[in-house]
Amino acid sequence: MTFTNKPHYILMFMISSILVLFATSLDISNDAAEGPSSGSSGDNFLNQAKRHVVIHNVVANRKPLNVHCKSSEVDLGVIQMPWGHTWDFSFYINSPPTTKYRCHFTWYKGGDHYFDIFLVSRDDNPFGKTPACTECIWDVGRDKVYPMCRKNPGGSESYCFKWDVNT
Repeated sequence: MTFTNKPHYILMFMISSILVLFATSLDISNDAAEGPSSGSSGDNFLNQAKRHVVIHNVVANRKPLNVHCKSSEVDLGVIQMPWGHTWDFSFYINSPPTTKYRCHFTWYKGGDHYFDIFLVSRDDNPFGKTPACTECIWDVGRDKVYPMCRKNPGGSESYCFKWDVNT
């Protein structure tokens, strides 16, 4: 008996090969927040786009900023950032692309605010009002009217937004 006369062996080989390829394509890091990656385009085997969000505390009263960000699947916990510091996290956009990270911001005498720090419709849409970003860098709290400003890494232009109305 030869190997090719056993179709169930061939089927098992094909299934195990597919599982190995799938498992190697997953990002299985235990780190909720990771630094920027360098080198490749940031796409994995399944062509899920990797994004990096950086939050910069520039609140006007120079106080520490409390940040709590989460998606429907991942809770990044509460982070306290000293004034002038940054905090960042990376993730892959899901398929179909619906990834959304919502953050809750608080600071001394600064109030209690919510903002969608990453929305596919705004931050990953090449035809949107703002350019798509792989490195989404946000200044938080510089201005009272438009406190959330996404900076364009290639230039000095910023895209500023108001706090979200609903919680």
